[in-house]
Amino acid sequence: MKLILDAGALIGIDRNDRRVATLIELGRRAGAELVTTAPVIAQAWRNGARQAQLARALPMVDTRAVGVDDAKAAGELLAASNTSDVVDALLAQLALPGDQILTSDQHDLATLLAASGINASIVTV
Repeated sequence: MKLILDAGALIGIDRNDRRVATLIELGRRAGAELVTTAPVIAQAWRNGARQAQLARALPMVDTRAVGVDDAKAAGELLAASNTSDVVDALLAQLALPGDQILTSDQHDLATLLAASGINASIVTV
């Protein structure tokens, strides 16, 4: 199982949000792998000198690069879901059945998951 982190989860880490920390800790205890994509980090990263919490956490997160095939698949998923957020589409592509996505954008991710036919859980942060 993967615990997939969107920008809302990374911002929660940065702000030392106890709920986000608890969800991540529970996921890690259950053996979940922490995963995100590089564009999600770009959404959350603003000033490394002021984001010590996030900087310390990122080495524990498997950050997936985005290639041409990923970009094409994201575009196709956007068309299928009639949505437009490229970063959300890239993130949704990481999900497999049984995974959990920690997000502050549950509506768009639910739409993307439904269009992709993936039965992953969405946890609002």
